[in-house]
Formats: sequence, structure tokens, C-alpha cells
Amino acid sequence: MLWAIFFVVFSSCNSEKNTKNELKVFRYNEHYNVATLDPAFARNPPIIWPTNQLFNGLVQQDDSLNIAPDIAKSWVVSEDTKTYTFTLRDDVVFHKHAQFKTADSTRKVTALDFVYSFDRLKDPKVASPGSWVLSNVETYKAVNDSTLVIKLKKEFPAFMGLLTMRYCSVVPKEIVEYYGNDFRKHPIGTGPFKFKRWEEGVKLVLRKNYNYFETDENRVKLPYLEAVAITFLPDKQSEFLQFAQGNLDMLNSLDPSYKDELLTATGKLKDNYKDQVKTITGPFLNTEYLGFFLESSSKEVRSPLLRKAINYGFDRVKMIKYLRNGIGEPANSGFIPKGLPGYGAKGFEYDPVKARKLIETYIKQTGNLNPIISIGTNSQYLDICEYIQRELGKLGLTVNIDVMPPSTLRQLKSTGKLDAFRASWIADYPDAENYLSLYYSKNFTPGGPNYTHFSNEEFDQLYEESFKISDIEKRKELYQKMDSILISKAPFVTLYYDQVIKFVHKNIHGLKANPQDFLVLKHVRKD
Repeated sequence: MLWAIFFVVFSSCNSEKNTKNELKVFRYNEHYNVATLDPAFARNPPIIWPTNQLFNGLVQQDDSLNIAPDIAKSWVVSEDTKTYTFTLRDDVVFHKHAQFKTADSTRKVTALDFVYSFDRLKDPKVASPGSWVLSNVETYKAVNDSTLVIKLKKEFPAFMGLLTMRYCSVVPKEIVEYYGNDFRKHPIGTGPFKFKRWEEGVKLVLRKNYNYFETDENRVKLPYLEAVAITFLPDKQSEFLQFAQGNLDMLNSLDPSYKDELLTATGKLKDNYKDQVKTITGPFLNTEYLGFFLESSSKEVRSPLLRKAINYGFDRVKMIKYLRNGIGEPANSGFIPKGLPGYGAKGFEYDPVKARKLIETYIKQTGNLNPIISIGTNSQYLDICEYIQRELGKLGLTVNIDVMPPSTLRQLKSTGKLDAFRASWIADYPDAENYLSLYYSKNFTPGGPNYTHFSNEEFDQLYEESFKISDIEKRKELYQKMDSILISKAPFVTLYYDQVIKFVHKNIHGLKANPQDFLVLKHVRKD
């Protein structure tokens, strides 16, 4: 009945004529409040998405994860792969602001602006969560207005990928110093859109930057859109209704509350929506998993027998089909997701007989007749955790589920207060090293991303060795060895490798599925 109501609303509202201006505004909803528009704090998608429209860096990624020019038009890497020399474009200007105190209220970007931006990123007083991006950088200097040289302390093949992160955006010194901490809500960058208005928790509006430097293949200036409007409805059913009414141009998630209204069990659009909506899908560098805190007081969590039993004890293929409507790839390999060099280590297939034997062996060895494991999760993944709970319950392992808000889950996971937790790891940069860093012993939380406190000497040696190898095929071999070590020790349960899926109205063109799910709107048209 619910889909029928939405479909009637959808059809009636879709028939209304939009004004010319409305057709040039791209509208989407963000479930979480955006805390800042300062790229130095762009640590998660709610912040990365709008700052992606406002700022540029030295380099960017294309839709195939290749490094492409941005403000740097070219670069040279030294033979020892430690020195990078960038040549900048001379036609990039900041968004207009009176504080520039020039006739046209703007100025060109120079290499010194990157020096300032990097200094700021590293400044302890700024306390950027992205300061780690430059931890391996020994020096950076402006040779002249158009030449920037960066020297690394040691080889790091994925360094160019780091520079594509929004943390490395260029910002103007005079504007940042003018606003101080309020730069978060008065952002001035170089991006395809400029800041217009922000009513926090309600609406954010960005307008077209007519001075933007990029063009399309026909030399037409980007962007095509006049504006971007972002609302902040926390309720996903309300978001779906707004999309159905034509008040939003895009849905970016597949929520349990409406997934069956839109998709069949195989992930296809239902007939009711085929005329109005299209799906945009592609690989997503995101591994969904359960992590175990290996220094937990729980003997069950510290047992490799039970951790492996959980890995064998539920059917990932069935889980994807019935709980995800076919969206995603069952994670029967290791922690490295599909789409990155290093993917493909042999993981865990569904084997309830083997899982039961492992549980029985644990009971026999310990005398613990009722082993119990508790998993922390948020409500969005409750259905998946309940499925695992039911399947393992049949095999003799009791699973308790603690549901908590996302912020609480993040905090408890980071401080080792959860025996087991549901989590995601979305690539910061497109290299498998980013995923393997979660299990390097020197990255224990809270000082790094090793939430499980996994430690293995052989793994650490291979991890450190990989930094010295620039040949991706040779690194791939090391990555697979490391992933195989992880699988053998089972500090996690891989659930699925995610897939980007966006639902858009059929009058939206040029929006693509980015493997890191970074929203790029400069090529989008709306007709």
C-alpha cells in the first residue's frame, strides 16, 4: 500500500511543470548535519560532498581512479620516487570576496597558497583530522608562482592518491585569517560552485562559479548547473517522499524502509518506477565487516575458533539477495574490496557443518557450555546483525546485539569498549595499503585506525616492505599475502563489498558512480 501512495504522489508531481531556474538546481538530502565546510575537516561523506563542489587540490581522480590534473597541470616524479615537482595552471582564481581587496575581488592561485594550506593542515592549533596525510612529507616549497616541490621522508607509492583527498585543498590565507574559526561557514575556494547560504540543519545552497577554470571536451565551461541545494532531513522515509514528490533529484542510499518499494530482490527497478527513475550503479571501495577487539575481556572474542565459526556460519549470498536486494558483492574474499589490486585472497565460504564443529571444539576445550558474543551496531544494520544472530544461534553460538546511535558506536569502537562491532571501511585513497593499515600493529587506536588491535610480526614486515615497491604487480602479491594472513587469524568477519547505487530522475544526466562515492556535480546536466 505504501508504494502505491508514493507512486501516485510521484506521478502527479512529476507532471507539474518546473520553472527554468528550478531545472538548473540539483537538489539532494543529507541525513546528518554538516558540521563544517572547511576542507581541513572533510573527514566523512557529509562534509566531503559539499566541499568537493567548493574546493580543488593539486590533482584529482577520474571515475576509474586514475590520477588526473586539477590545479597542477603536470608533474614530474624523481627516480627515487621521493620528490614530486608540480607545475600549476595560471588561470585558476579564488571565489570572489571583498577581503582580497582587488578590483575584481579575487586573485590567482599560486604555489605559495599550497604552502600555506599545507602549513595549516599540519598546524596543531587547527587540529585537522587530516594532518596525517602529510606525515610522510619532509619538505614542500614554492620555487616560484607556478612550481611546487614536495619531498617525502620515504617512498610511498600511494602518495598521489593522498593528494586527491579534500584535506589537501587550496585555501586563501587572507580569507582564512579574516574569518578565523568562522571559515567553516564562510568557505572560499576555487571549485565549480561557490558558497551562497547555509541555514545549519535546514538547507545549504551553492551557486555556480562563473570563473571556474575547467571545460568539457567541447571547450564549454563547467559547471552546467546554476546551483546545488542540500536539505537535512534525518528521516529516510521523509527523504523518499520528497524524492517521489520531485523535490529531490537524487536518492543516495538503499534504506530498508523503502528498498522493497523501489527494487526487486535482484536489484532491478520495479515496473512502477521505470518511466520516472533510473539507477546509477558501480563498484564502491567499501568493505562492510564485523570487527573483533582482540584485547577484549571476552574469552569468546579472543578465540580464533569462534571467530572462524562466525565467518563460516552464515550465507553471505542469501544475505545480499534478501536483505540488500542484490546490491553488493558477498565478501567471500579478504578485507581488500573488489576493484583494488590485491583483491582475491581466498576467504570464508558458507559452511555450517564446519562452523558447528568449531563451536563444539571451543566448548570442549574451555568447558564453556554457552558461549556468547555481543555485537555493537547502529539501527541501519540491525537486520544484517539479526540475520547473523539467527544463523549462528542454530549452530550453538549465542549472539547478543547492542543497538546504539552511530556517534556512540564510533566512540566505543575507537576506545576498545566493544567486544565486537559492525563497521565499514571506505577507501581514503585508492590503494589496498589503505585497507591493510587497519591491521598494522603501530596503528592501534586511538592513535591509528587499528580498531581490532591485531598484531602479527610477519604481516608488519610485509606491510613495511610494500612501501619500497613501486611496481603495482609486485605490491599486489604482497597485498594478497597480507590479506591471507588476516584471513587465517580472522580478526574480522567480512560481510559484503558495497556497491554505489543512486536513484535519480530521468532528467538528470552526467552523474556517475564514483568508486569512492564522492559526489562530483561539475559534469551534471538537468533538463
